[in-house]
Amino acid sequence: MKKLLWWLIAGSTGGPNRGRIIIKLNKKPHNANQLTESLNLNYKTVRHHLKVLEENKVITSSGKKYGDLYFLSDKIIENYADFKEIWQKLDIDGEKL
Repeated sequence: MKKLLWWLIAGSTGGPNRGRIIIKLNKKPHNANQLTESLNLNYKTVRHHLKVLEENKVITSSGKKYGDLYFLSDKIIENYADFKEIWQKLDIDGEKL
């Protein structure tokens, strides 16, 4: 899981936004619109990152397409310490853990 997180968070220009989404979802479930507003990102950008995170089993969703609530997967919850370590090493301003 740690290698996957490095790739998802540090391996591309979209990684910091994916990290911010993970942090938000660790605090409470959100839908795409709520994430768009709270992270001040474009809706399509948020949807793209949610798709990447869901395909890699970092998050799960519940609901009917529009308005789906997103949650952290059990896999990332078990490995959240690894995510925190990576996030802190990247020294990204913005979201606090």
